[in-house]
Amino acid sequence: MKRVLLLPCDTRPPTLELPHQLARVAGVEMLSPPLELLNHLNRPGDTARIAEWLREHAPAADAALVTLETLTLGGMIPARRVSDSLEAALGRLEVLREVKRENPRLRLLAYGVIVRVAHDDDPLEEKPYYGEWGAALRRVSEWVDRVERGADPGELEEAHQAVPAEVLEDWLSTRERNHALHQAAIDLLQEGVLEHLCLTLDDTTPYGLAARDRRRLEARLDALSLWDRADVYPGADEVAAVLLARALVNDSGRRPRVWVRYPSVLAPHSVMLYEDRVLGELVKAHLRAAGCVAASVPEDADLILAVNAPSHRQAHRQPDLEVVDTANRHLPEFVERIAEDLAAGRRVAVADVAYANGAEERFTRLLLGAVDVTRLAGYAAWNTAGNTLGSAIASGVCALHGSDPVALAEANLSRLADDWLYQGRVRGEVREALSNPSPFDLGELEPRAEAEIEARMAPLIQELWARHFAPRLPGVRLERKPASLAWPRLFTGVFPLRLIREDGA
Repeated sequence: MKRVLLLPCDTRPPTLELPHQLARVAGVEMLSPPLELLNHLNRPGDTARIAEWLREHAPAADAALVTLETLTLGGMIPARRVSDSLEAALGRLEVLREVKRENPRLRLLAYGVIVRVAHDDDPLEEKPYYGEWGAALRRVSEWVDRVERGADPGELEEAHQAVPAEVLEDWLSTRERNHALHQAAIDLLQEGVLEHLCLTLDDTTPYGLAARDRRRLEARLDALSLWDRADVYPGADEVAAVLLARALVNDSGRRPRVWVRYPSVLAPHSVMLYEDRVLGELVKAHLRAAGCVAASVPEDADLILAVNAPSHRQAHRQPDLEVVDTANRHLPEFVERIAEDLAAGRRVAVADVAYANGAEERFTRLLLGAVDVTRLAGYAAWNTAGNTLGSAIASGVCALHGSDPVALAEANLSRLADDWLYQGRVRGEVREALSNPSPFDLGELEPRAEAEIEARMAPLIQELWARHFAPRLPGVRLERKPASLAWPRLFTGVFPLRLIREDGA
């Protein structure tokens, strides 16, 4: 497999950049549409021109990784907001049948994102009325699901009455349109147009409309006996990277064997924020989506997945001494095992899910002090546990198929810069410096925010490079561009960097 096309779910890093980084690790050329064709926050992408781009480049590609929402509704976030009809969306989906018919050797792997019920009252990523009615809509979501599972309908009736009828109708109809789109994608899978289909749950919970949608999709896959080519599990922004890994695995015909390490025997049972299942089950789902299987012993594994996890429950603020960093978790021993794996010549990918939305400071410092991070087969610690796990696993699989240590080091440096330095540290500092601005829209504060971010990140990235990467990469230099924000919110930092061989190779 040499050339892969990517229709990403949106233009946020690492949603867009991560698959390209991992493609370089695997020695694959990856193309995606020009940025002006894609969405910008809630502004939809140009679906007609995106389809034309796909038709144009399909003949020269080996595979295409397609986000259903980008192809049909202009992006993952626009899909929560736009009023396009189901008929229009299904019409745009037809381009997949067309390009497969015209290019029968093209392998199509697709994913769709089950519409989330947002935890925050965000009027920009969600419907504009969600800022006012978010809490009430979340209550409706929970009780629809609970009633379907046998709860008394009284709470649901009260929840319905608390929301204006027109708001509720619009919100639910948007979900049903997108659910119908995912059902249509299952038809494409059954027809053989799609090689693999992932239907993922974004920022989900144990109870809610997303859980109900998941059950309906699973029932359809049961009825059609399609589970050998489909996955339904929590994830979103990282799925393009996972599909790249799956495409590589399917192309090779051999499923990588993975051994999972944790810092606590309790870790597989720990509760994850924004997820609908405990960590151990989440790990199994992401490994399967990437085409991996469990190894019986670490010595037989192609890849070690080292998951830094809480002892009881994931948390937001660190250190959390009640549910994360407790006596039931032994980080020094965990890091020593990672070092032993590397010393034994095993490939190791690290996924840090102790805290949501950024790396754990204590673990990261222990890791940097004990191992050569340029040799890790992957590293991730961003956003949800699913985002982190999927991208770390995908990186590990890509590393098994590639042989470029500089590309791998670049991917690890990029993730450490974003996930540890920015998300784990600098983002909070800038938020305080700006006196806690709106998390949804910085408005006129955006230029100042970018200046603050660059001032803090530039020396930190340089120090990380000089101490932990440069000594192990002779003949390689760091090329870095100024930090910026992809969207007018602190959550979407952009830190462009490349590692360049001095010989120009």
